[in-house]
Amino acid sequence: MRRLIFLSLVGGLGLMALLSLGIWQIQRLEWKEDLLQTIEARIAAAPTALPLTPTEEDDRYRAVIVRGRIEPGELHVFWVTKAAETGYRIIAPLVTEEGRRLLLDRGFIASAAKERARAFGPVTVTGNLLWPDEADWTTPAPEVDTNILYARDLAYMAERLDTEPVLIVARSVAPDAAVTPQPVTTAGIQNNHLQYAITWFSLALIWAAMTTYFLWRSRPKSEG
Repeated sequence: MRRLIFLSLVGGLGLMALLSLGIWQIQRLEWKEDLLQTIEARIAAAPTALPLTPTEEDDRYRAVIVRGRIEPGELHVFWVTKAAETGYRIIAPLVTEEGRRLLLDRGFIASAAKERARAFGPVTVTGNLLWPDEADWTTPAPEVDTNILYARDLAYMAERLDTEPVLIVARSVAPDAAVTPQPVTTAGIQNNHLQYAITWFSLALIWAAMTTYFLWRSRPKSEG
């Protein structure tokens, strides 16, 4: 009898824990879907003037339109597109009509075009503000000699190009035919909560089956 009580207690607690984790992932799924909808709405919104002091909390993904000029000097961020094409994102200094120096992600070029000269001068940029979070402990350090970065490090790029730590990722740059814009999207934001929920609920089902089996095996045997 004590064995049955013990198995029932362990089985019940384990089942409750696994079900709770599954329910939590469902709640996280609803939160993430709401977040993605909010981000997509911000990305696709009609562009507005650049805020005077943009912040990540209030202005991340904000659609903006800026007029100014692209100045010489650029950084090359190693990149692989969805089509598995390797190349670089071009980060250049953008001086606005008001005299502010900002970072502009002009877009993507193929590796073969890295050393080609690109046009500078007056432009109208439509894009989105972004505070990238791409680097981790495995990301190589920037190669200063070859001017290659492996992540869009806002502080590093701003220091190198002597700009504000404000990055506009171009949706369109007119005129600029030499660089292909890579607009901000939600494609890189992971949403695996449904898979996690299915995993936890599957484990709960297996746990319940195993608990039932062991309880059946441990039941008192009748004599005779």
